[in-house]
Amino acid sequence: MSKPVKIAIISCIIDDWGGSEDLWAKSVHILADEGINDITIYKNKINQNHPEFIKLKEKGIKLYELELNESFLKKIKSKLQDKTDAGSFPYKWNKNVKVLYNYLKASSPDLAIISQGINFDGLQYAHQCLKLNIPYITIAQKGVDFYWPSAIERPYMRETLQKAKKCLFVSQYIKTLTEEQFGTRLPNGEVVFNPVKTKMSPVPYPSTAAGYRLACVGRLFILDKGQDILLKVLSQQKWRDRNISVDFIGIGPDLEALSEMANMLEIKNVAFKGYSADINKLWENYHALVLPSRSEGLPLVIVEAMAVGRVPITTYAGGNAEIVEDQQTGFMGDASERGFGEAMERAWLRREEWESMGIKAAEHIKATIPQHPETRFVDEIKDILKQEGHN
Repeated sequence: MSKPVKIAIISCIIDDWGGSEDLWAKSVHILADEGINDITIYKNKINQNHPEFIKLKEKGIKLYELELNESFLKKIKSKLQDKTDAGSFPYKWNKNVKVLYNYLKASSPDLAIISQGINFDGLQYAHQCLKLNIPYITIAQKGVDFYWPSAIERPYMRETLQKAKKCLFVSQYIKTLTEEQFGTRLPNGEVVFNPVKTKMSPVPYPSTAAGYRLACVGRLFILDKGQDILLKVLSQQKWRDRNISVDFIGIGPDLEALSEMANMLEIKNVAFKGYSADINKLWENYHALVLPSRSEGLPLVIVEAMAVGRVPITTYAGGNAEIVEDQQTGFMGDASERGFGEAMERAWLRREEWESMGIKAAEHIKATIPQHPETRFVDEIKDILKQEGHN
């Protein structure tokens, strides 16, 4: 690039760090290494001690919290309430949105990237870019058919999507759902993949002499991940009698609720193991993934399990069916006790084929998912910057 470029990243993820943040984070490291190092990360709250944010700070990346403390809010109160400065807002007054508006107005980035948890939770932020004439990209990691934007929000959100340089979605399902929810086609929409943390080759399959071990990997959040459905299935007598166990791998707000439910149902073959950082090592000990999700984008845990040769037993939520072929590379059912129970039953009857199906699943992932999606994302960013005159 012939002149300095400023990039703003706005992350809508509420956790300290989410797997969906790996795409922009890995891209930021590449851009910084190539000399584009005037990059600012905005997020409601930032855990400065998180390893990923420590690495970003070491690269010289600036970090700003939008959820400011009360003393700072008092200092800038007049700005936040000044509509001539913060613009007119066609939605509920939101301090964080106005704080971002003022940050962006002062810094004038050349490009903004809005990384959303669902397909419209960051469009208030993206709308500030539109008002300030800042080119922007939106990324949607999830979408749910039971949660739609309100009548007040839809007009400005639709315009925000239509005028984005790119609207990126982690699955075709999310792209189609977004078009349906806003009643408009998005020719600027594309599917993008998240980086995969595992190897793109099968991990040795463990012995089944002591029984079959399933891993339910993901945030312990019932609304999305549906772990309660799995517990209901496992409470059935036939699953109590089978030589099988399920470990829940992950943390989240519903740990207590799920453990209490398992205790009430007297399910003896489940355990809650907490978070695991080494995904490759994890899969050395398990024969299959079980994921009873109610809503998804395209779960990294499915891609990673398949990449190392493990069969996923999952639902048709989100873009799962775009990556899993039922009874060929995995087993799929509806997100209900009956539907998911049927999928688990079909999987159990073919358990002796899990190893060979897993090898087929790994081959499919290797042929379908780019090994380094972040480099493709960086190319997208560079192309947009060139279009905006930053050669």
